[in-house]
Amino acid sequence: MSAGPARTALAEDRVETPVASTSPVTEVVESAVRVHVPLPASVGPHPEACDWLSYLRFRHKDGPAASAQADRILIAQPGVLEGAGAFDSVARNTIAAAAKSGKHIELWALDRRSNCLEDNSGVQAGLAADDPHVAVDYYYRHKEVGGHTFAGYQSNDQVKWLQNVGLAQTVRDQYDLMKTELPSQALRKQKVLCGGHSLGGILTGYFAEWDFDGNPATTSDAGYNQCGGYFALDTRVQASLAGLGGQVPTDLIPLIKAGADAVRTGMDSGIVPRTLSAPAVINTETMNLLAVAGLAARVKPTGLSDLATYIPSSFNLDTTYRLLFSKDLDTFFRGTPTVKDFHFTNAAALGALMDDNSQPLAFLQSSVGFADGGRLVDKDFPVPNDLAQAGMPFLRNLLGTERKAMPDEPNGPLYTWRNYDDVAGLPYKSKDGQPFTSPAKEVTDIGELARSLSEHPLDFTEDYFPTKIITDIALAAAPGIADGAVHTDGIQANPTINLEAGDGIGFSDPQPGDITAPGYQHLDVLTAAATQNNGQPEPISTNLARFANS
Repeated sequence: MSAGPARTALAEDRVETPVASTSPVTEVVESAVRVHVPLPASVGPHPEACDWLSYLRFRHKDGPAASAQADRILIAQPGVLEGAGAFDSVARNTIAAAAKSGKHIELWALDRRSNCLEDNSGVQAGLAADDPHVAVDYYYRHKEVGGHTFAGYQSNDQVKWLQNVGLAQTVRDQYDLMKTELPSQALRKQKVLCGGHSLGGILTGYFAEWDFDGNPATTSDAGYNQCGGYFALDTRVQASLAGLGGQVPTDLIPLIKAGADAVRTGMDSGIVPRTLSAPAVINTETMNLLAVAGLAARVKPTGLSDLATYIPSSFNLDTTYRLLFSKDLDTFFRGTPTVKDFHFTNAAALGALMDDNSQPLAFLQSSVGFADGGRLVDKDFPVPNDLAQAGMPFLRNLLGTERKAMPDEPNGPLYTWRNYDDVAGLPYKSKDGQPFTSPAKEVTDIGELARSLSEHPLDFTEDYFPTKIITDIALAAAPGIADGAVHTDGIQANPTINLEAGDGIGFSDPQPGDITAPGYQHLDVLTAAATQNNGQPEPISTNLARFANS
C-alpha cells in the first residue's frame, strides 16, 4: 500500500474531547482524540465511524497545550483484546514521574480500527448515574440510553470487512495518525518514542521495519525514522510472534500451519472467525462484561454484587461463569454450586474475574489483592494447582504463576476484597501449606483497575480483535502480507527499554538490560499503583519516565 499525499488535519477532521477523571494522580489531564483518516476502498463496506482513528491523550496539566511542544511523546500500541483505556495508570504515573525532573511528556494510548464497533454508551450512562443496573439494562434489557437502544453484538457476517484489516493496515494507521498529528518528520524522530504492551511490542517491531512510501531507497518515511526510541511493556520489540512468549491462541495454530491461502479462503467464507472469539470467556460479550463489572466495583465497591443474577442467563455467560468459578472438574460437570450461590461484594466479584489468584488466563491477570470473609480453597480447575506449579513453561505462560483460590461456602457469608496494600496477615493457604499470596505479590489497586475499566470513552478491552492481525504476523513470510517490512535493521536503529513483569511473559525469557518488576503479572505493567507495598515508587513508570527524559 503506497502512501497518499501528506495532509494537514482540518478543524472538522479532528475532534478532541476532555475526559473527566477521578484518578488520584490529579496532575495529569486526559482527552479523547478522533482524527478522520478514511480506510481504503479495498477494505470493503464498513461503518463510517471506522474511518476515524482514535487515541487517549494523557499529558501534564502544566505542560504545553500543543503536543509538538512537549518534551517527549510516547505512542503506545495495545495488546490482544486490549483498548486504549488499559494504559490509564501507567500513563499517569509515567507523566507524573517525568514532571519531577522538570519534563513535560505525553502518552498517546492508541485504539485500533476495530474498536469503532464498540458501543460504550451503557457503561458511560451507568457511570453518570452511579448505577451499574443502567448499563445492564441497556446491554441486556433493551432499555434506552440517550434516546437509542443497544443494537446488539455484531456477528461474524457483520464484520466481514475486518478480514482486510491486518498487520499492514494496523501499522499504516499508526503512521498516518503520527503524520497527521505531528506533520514534521524531524520532530517525530526527535520527540517520539514508539512502543506497546504485549502484542503492541510486536506491532512496534513491524512498524520500525516498515517502508511507508513503497520506495525502500527513501528512508524519511521508514518506521524507524518516525521514532527516536522504543519501549516494550512485558513484551519484546521484534517482528515475530516469539515476543508474545508463546501466548498465541492454540485454536489458531492448526489454521496457521495450513498456510496463507487457507487462512484467506477461510476468512472470506466466514468459516474462520474474523474476530478472535470463543463460545465462552473470550468473546465480544464477555469482554464488555469486564467493563460492567469494573463499573459496579467503582461506584459500589462494598455493595452486594448481583450482576450474575441481574444479567439475563445465556449459554455464553453461564458457560463462562462455570469455567471461571468451578473449583474442580467435578463441580464443572455437575454445574453446582454456581457463582449465583455465593455472595460477593462488587469489588470481590471484579477480583474474582481478574486477579492472578482467580482468573485462569495469564494475559487477563492482575495482582489486585485477595478475597476475605469466608473459607477459601484451592481452585483446581481447569488445571490443578499442583500441576500448574510444576514449572512447565507452556502452563505457566497460559495460566500464570500463582496458585488459584476460590470461595467454598455457597449460600454462606459475604465475601469481601482486601486491596493490594491490605493483604498482610491473611490466613489463607493452599493445600501444599503455602500462602496464596503476600504483599510482595500484590501491586495493583483494585479501585484504580475498576476506574480504568469503566471511566474512559475508549475502553480497557477490545471487543472485536481482528483475527487477521495474528495470522498475518504468523504468516508474515508469505508474499503479500508483510512486504513493507523491508528495513530489517529498523529495530536496532534506535535504543529500546524492556520493562518486564516478573511473573508475566518476561519471566520466561530474561535478557541482559531488562528492567523487571518482581511480582508483576502481564497486566500489572499497565495497572500497578503509583506507590508499592515496599514504599517505593512504581518501577515500570519510573524507569519509563527516566528513559523518556534521557
